Amino acid sequence: MAGNESLADQSGTQARRKAAMAVLAHSATADIAGHLADIALPAHEDLREPENGLVMVRGRIGGDGVPFNLGEVTVSRAAVRLSTGEVGFGYTLGRDREKARLIALCDAMVQSDKLVAAIEDKVVAPLRVAMIERQNRKAAETAATRVDFYTLVRDEG
Repeated sequence: MAGNESLADQSGTQARRKAAMAVLAHSATADIAGHLADIALPAHEDLREPENGLVMVRGRIGGDGVPFNLGEVTVSRAAVRLSTGEVGFGYTLGRDREKARLIALCDAMVQSDKLVAAIEDKVVAPLRVAMIERQNRKAAETAATRVDFYTLVRDEG
Protein backbone atom coordinates (compact mmCIF):
# COMPACT_ATOMS: atom_id res chain seq x y z
CA MET A 1 0.00 0.00 0.00
CA ALA A 2 2.79 2.45 0.83
CA GLY A 3 4.09 2.24 -2.74
CA ASN A 4 0.67 3.18 -4.14
CA GLU A 5 0.38 6.14 -1.76
CA SER A 6 3.82 7.33 -2.84
CA LEU A 7 2.83 7.12 -6.52
CA ALA A 8 -0.39 9.00 -5.83
CA ASP A 9 1.53 11.70 -3.95
CA GLN A 10 4.02 12.04 -6.81
CA SER A 11 1.26 12.35 -9.41
CA GLY A 12 -0.49 14.95 -7.21
CA THR A 13 2.72 16.96 -6.94
CA GLN A 14 3.26 16.73 -10.69
CA ALA A 15 -0.30 17.88 -11.35
CA ARG A 16 0.17 20.85 -8.98
CA ARG A 17 3.44 21.78 -10.68
CA LYS A 18 1.89 21.51 -14.14
CA ALA A 19 -1.09 23.68 -13.16
CA ALA A 20 1.17 26.29 -11.53
CA MET A 21 3.52 26.39 -14.53
CA ALA A 22 0.60 26.93 -16.92
CA VAL A 23 -0.46 29.99 -14.92
CA LEU A 24 3.03 31.39 -14.33
CA ALA A 25 4.04 31.07 -17.99
CA HIS A 26 1.07 33.25 -18.99
CA SER A 27 1.65 35.88 -16.30
CA ALA A 28 3.75 39.03 -16.43
CA THR A 29 7.01 39.23 -14.50
CA ALA A 30 5.83 42.21 -12.44
CA ASP A 31 2.64 40.37 -11.45
CA ILE A 32 4.55 37.29 -10.28
CA ALA A 33 7.05 39.42 -8.34
CA GLY A 34 4.25 41.48 -6.79
CA HIS A 35 2.47 38.41 -5.46
CA LEU A 36 5.71 36.81 -4.27
CA ALA A 37 6.39 39.95 -2.22
CA ASP A 38 3.49 38.89 0.04
CA ILE A 39 5.32 35.69 1.01
CA ALA A 40 8.42 35.25 3.16
CA LEU A 41 10.74 33.72 0.57
CA PRO A 42 12.80 30.76 1.77
CA ALA A 43 16.57 30.64 1.54
CA HIS A 44 17.53 29.48 -1.93
CA GLU A 45 20.41 29.35 -4.40
CA ASP A 46 20.62 29.47 -8.16
CA LEU A 47 21.63 26.10 -9.57
CA ARG A 48 21.56 27.54 -13.07
CA GLU A 49 21.83 31.27 -13.48
CA PRO A 50 19.05 32.62 -15.69
CA GLU A 51 20.17 32.46 -19.31
CA ASN A 52 18.78 32.93 -22.79
CA GLY A 53 18.97 30.42 -25.60
CA LEU A 54 17.19 29.01 -28.64
CA VAL A 55 14.80 26.08 -28.95
CA MET A 56 13.73 24.43 -32.20
CA VAL A 57 9.97 24.51 -32.71
CA ARG A 58 8.41 21.68 -34.68
CA GLY A 59 5.14 21.83 -36.55
CA ARG A 60 2.74 19.64 -38.51
CA ILE A 61 0.59 20.49 -41.49
CA GLY A 62 -3.03 20.24 -40.44
CA GLY A 63 -2.01 19.04 -37.00
CA ASP A 64 -1.57 15.44 -38.12
CA GLY A 65 1.01 15.57 -40.91
CA VAL A 66 4.67 14.66 -40.78
CA PRO A 67 6.57 16.81 -38.25
CA PHE A 68 8.98 19.38 -39.62
CA ASN A 69 11.32 21.99 -38.11
CA LEU A 70 9.37 25.23 -38.18
CA GLY A 71 12.06 27.50 -36.76
CA GLU A 72 13.78 28.62 -33.58
CA VAL A 73 12.38 30.67 -30.71
CA THR A 74 14.21 32.47 -27.92
CA VAL A 75 13.68 31.09 -24.41
CA SER A 76 14.99 31.92 -20.95
CA ARG A 77 15.64 29.26 -18.35
CA ALA A 78 16.74 29.00 -14.74
CA ALA A 79 17.03 26.44 -11.93
CA VAL A 80 16.73 27.15 -8.20
CA ARG A 81 17.25 24.96 -5.11
CA LEU A 82 15.64 25.75 -1.79
CA SER A 83 17.64 25.24 1.41
CA THR A 84 15.30 22.31 2.16
CA GLY A 85 16.38 20.56 -1.06
CA GLU A 86 13.50 21.15 -3.49
CA VAL A 87 14.67 22.01 -7.01
CA GLY A 88 12.58 24.15 -9.33
CA PHE A 89 12.96 24.83 -13.02
CA GLY A 90 11.67 27.80 -14.98
CA TYR A 91 11.35 28.26 -18.72
CA THR A 92 9.65 31.10 -20.57
CA LEU A 93 9.48 32.32 -24.14
CA GLY A 94 11.52 35.42 -24.85
CA ARG A 95 14.48 37.02 -23.10
CA ASP A 96 12.99 37.57 -19.65
CA ARG A 97 15.62 36.08 -17.33
CA GLU A 98 13.96 37.41 -14.19
CA LYS A 99 10.67 35.73 -15.10
CA ALA A 100 12.48 32.41 -15.62
CA ARG A 101 14.10 32.76 -12.17
CA LEU A 102 10.78 33.61 -10.50
CA ILE A 103 9.06 30.66 -12.20
CA ALA A 104 11.85 28.35 -11.01
CA LEU A 105 11.51 29.69 -7.45
CA CYS A 106 7.74 29.15 -7.53
CA ASP A 107 8.23 25.64 -8.94
CA ALA A 108 10.52 24.73 -6.06
CA MET A 109 8.11 26.24 -3.52
CA VAL A 110 5.16 24.28 -4.99
CA GLN A 111 7.07 21.08 -4.22
CA SER A 112 7.59 22.03 -0.55
CA ASP A 113 4.93 20.72 1.83
CA LYS A 114 5.42 23.77 4.07
CA LEU A 115 5.14 26.36 1.26
CA VAL A 116 2.65 24.86 -1.19
CA ALA A 117 -0.43 26.35 0.51
CA ALA A 118 1.04 29.85 0.66
CA ILE A 119 2.27 29.80 -2.94
CA GLU A 120 -1.08 28.49 -4.19
CA ASP A 121 -3.20 30.95 -2.18
CA LYS A 122 -1.12 34.11 -2.57
CA VAL A 123 0.52 33.69 -5.97
CA VAL A 124 -0.95 31.05 -8.28
CA ALA A 125 -4.67 31.50 -7.46
CA PRO A 126 -4.74 35.30 -8.00
CA LEU A 127 -2.69 34.96 -11.19
CA ARG A 128 -5.05 32.21 -12.40
CA VAL A 129 -8.07 34.49 -11.86
CA ALA A 130 -6.36 37.30 -13.80
CA MET A 131 -5.40 34.90 -16.61
CA ILE A 132 -8.97 33.61 -16.96
CA GLU A 133 -10.32 37.18 -16.99
CA ARG A 134 -7.86 38.09 -19.77
CA GLN A 135 -8.88 35.02 -21.78
CA ASN A 136 -12.59 35.77 -21.34
CA ARG A 137 -12.11 39.42 -22.31
CA LYS A 138 -10.16 38.43 -25.42
CA ALA A 139 -12.81 35.84 -26.35
CA ALA A 140 -15.55 38.48 -25.99
CA GLU A 141 -13.60 40.95 -28.15
CA THR A 142 -13.09 38.28 -30.79
CA ALA A 143 -16.75 37.22 -30.71
CA ALA A 144 -17.82 40.84 -31.26
CA THR A 145 -16.07 40.86 -34.64
CA ARG A 146 -17.47 37.53 -35.80
CA VAL A 147 -19.18 37.49 -39.18
CA ASP A 148 -21.52 34.69 -40.20
CA PHE A 149 -21.71 33.92 -43.92
CA TYR A 150 -24.49 32.05 -45.58
CA THR A 151 -25.52 31.34 -49.15
CA LEU A 152 -28.92 32.00 -50.65
CA VAL A 153 -30.21 29.61 -53.27
CA ARG A 154 -32.19 31.17 -56.08
CA ASP A 155 -34.96 29.26 -57.72
CA GLU A 156 -34.72 29.80 -61.47
CA GLY A 157 -37.74 28.33 -63.05
